[in-house]
This record gives sequence, C-alpha cells and structure tokens, in this order.
Amino acid sequence: MSDDLYKKLKRLAAVETDQPLSKMTTLRIGGIAKYVVYPDSGIALDAVISLLKKENVPWKIIGKGSDLLCSDDPYDGVIIRLDRHFRSYYFDGCQVIAEAGASIIALSVDCAKNGLSGLEFASGIPGTVGGAVFMNAGAYRASMADILDEVFVYRDGKLEWISTEECRFSYRSSIFQEHRDWIIVAAKMTLEPKNSREIFDLMDDRRQRRMKSQPLDQPSCGSVFRNPDNINAWQLIDGIGYRGKRIGGAVVSDKHCNFILNTGDATACDYLRLATEIQEKVREKYGIELQLEMERFNWPQK
Repeated sequence: MSDDLYKKLKRLAAVETDQPLSKMTTLRIGGIAKYVVYPDSGIALDAVISLLKKENVPWKIIGKGSDLLCSDDPYDGVIIRLDRHFRSYYFDGCQVIAEAGASIIALSVDCAKNGLSGLEFASGIPGTVGGAVFMNAGAYRASMADILDEVFVYRDGKLEWISTEECRFSYRSSIFQEHRDWIIVAAKMTLEPKNSREIFDLMDDRRQRRMKSQPLDQPSCGSVFRNPDNINAWQLIDGIGYRGKRIGGAVVSDKHCNFILNTGDATACDYLRLATEIQEKVREKYGIELQLEMERFNWPQK
C-alpha cells in the first residue's frame, strides 16, 4: 500500500502506522499492522469503509482484543478501532443504549450504580460492547443475548437497527461472525431494577472467585475453548494431563487449564501449537472435538 492511501485515510480519521497487534490484544501476541484508524463519527466510519472497499484494502475491527489470537506476520491492511470515540452510553428507564467501543466492564459498573441488574456477568470481561455482542459473550449462565433488544449495525452502506432474532445468537456465536463486513455500532439492552448494593455485592463476590480460580496476572485471551455439552473444557484438558504443559513461551495455566498464558515470549505459533495439541489429545481420549472460543486473525488461508 502506498503513501497515497495514508493521505486519503488522514482526511477522514486519525491514523497510526506500523502498530504492533500485540499491543491491541490481551494476549500480547501479534505482528505489525500497517495502519490503525480511529473514526470519530458514523459519517467518518462510512467514509473509511467506502474508501477501503474502493481501494480493495483488507480491514478488521478490533475492540480490546480479549478473544483474539493474531499471527506474528505483518498485517498489510487497516485496523479500525471504535474504542476511542464510539464509547458513549445513556440510560432511559430500564433501557441502556451503548456504543460499540464502550468498555463492557465500565458499563456494568454504571448499570449497578443506576440500580439496573442484568450485566453483572460482564463485570469481569475485558472487552467492548461491540466485542461482547459479536461473541455473544457470557458467564455464570448468562449472556448478551439475554438482555439485548436491538443492535445498531453498519452494513451495505447503511446504519440501521436490527432485531436480536436477526442476530441469530447462540452459545458464543452470532450472525456477525458470518458477516465480517457488518459493523456493530451500538446496542440497546433492557435490564431489571434492583438494589445497587445487592448488585455490587454479587459483582464483588464473583470478582473474588475469579481472582481465586483464574490466572489474571499474566497475558491470556481468557477461555481458549468452548465448553462442550455436559462437561467443562478444563476438565477434559486436565484429564489429558496438560495442566502446566508448555510449548515455547505458551503454557497451560496450573490455576485454570482452559487458560493458555503468554509467559512473556510466546509466539503465535507456540500458542496455536499448544491449542492444537490439546484438541488432538482430547479427541483421541474422549472422542470430543474442542472448539476454539478465541478468534484467529491474520493467519494464512488453508
């Protein structure tokens, strides 16, 4: 890509060049992205996407990067980030409307302050509203689909609200994973009135449980595998003897073995090799196919 594209992007939004994807993900792994763009409005977002389509330039939306395994290869495309400008939210009775770049943790805290219950499960998820909708993020047997009314989407050059039925939510899945060119811009949720102190007590209890049971002191992307029916992924990983298993700088956590940690010098290949090996061993021993919960990005097409 040429300096000409950079000049065109600069007319539309703030642009950074040659930025490491490792700084955009909680796993702290990933190669260099040619451009990172921060549109500050729906008009700017539309203009950026229109330009990239016209120039046939690949692009990717990244929020907090909490569920992302980027390859170590350079990405000769454009990363679009909404967490600098698209992060407002407001309350209307029991409804909350939040932009995609808003922190889901900050939103859950403000909901608690406003005496609104329903987002407690998200108080420990280090992502954005958009990322949580994209993944149908959840915990403690609750998920985004339980509280969402509508999603504000940019698709086919238009901004429009779409129903939760059209989003086709299921366990850690949504229609947005099939339509990567649809951009989640905002979400509308309905919560339940509840005493703020009770909400904060529940969130604090869960925070203490996470600290005891999850390795929060080292880089990871959270749970690596989706839970199969009727059993937890960590039990299967423990059952193949992979608690503490290491490949290069990637290691299965002793504390919670559905977490693979970056001990400081893990490569993307280390991480993927370890995850793939776990899948193979679980398949051999239990006949179960473990599915990745994290998203792979910028890997060669098979």
